[in-house]
This record gives sequence, structure tokens and C-alpha cells, in this order.
Amino acid sequence: MIQKLVSIVKNKYYLTLVVFFVWMMFLDRNDFTSQYEYRQKLSQIHKDQQYYKEEIIKVKKDLKELSTDPEQLEKFAREKYLMKRDGEDIFVIVPEEEK
Repeated sequence: MIQKLVSIVKNKYYLTLVVFFVWMMFLDRNDFTSQYEYRQKLSQIHKDQQYYKEEIIKVKKDLKELSTDPEQLEKFAREKYLMKRDGEDIFVIVPEEEK
């Protein structure tokens, strides 16, 4: 039994194969941990891509509304950029942060 194991370990082809697999699994630039990290990044990029596609759809919808409806344009300017008419005062209420 021991003699058989020793002969297998001394076999240059077997040894080369083992060294090759160890190298490819742990020491190569594209090892398993790198591949896992790349897949995680790719998954995050796909999520970001979907988020930005949805945001583009929302922005296009808002742009269409703002370019066709003057009341929406005024509402947008007042809410987002705190614009006001002459003689008006604006009070911005900011909630306190809890400590």
C-alpha cells in the first residue's frame, strides 16, 4: 500500500498535474477568489445598470412634463431650486437628526 502511494507521488506526470492544479486554483491571476470577486462586481454592475435605466425613464418623463406644462415647470422650480416670485418669502424646514 505504501509502496503504491510512493510510486504515485514519484510519478512525474502526476506530480506535474498536481502542481498545475494548485497553481491554477490558488496562484494564478485568474484563481477562484478572483473569479468570485469578478462575478460579484458584475452582479453589482448589472444592478446599477437596471437602476440607471429606471432613472433615465423617470427623468425623460419629467422632462416631457416640464416642457409641455408651464405649471409643472413652476412647481419643479419652486420645489427643487427654491425659486420664488417677487414679494414672496420661502421658509425651509429641515428636520433635526437624531443622535
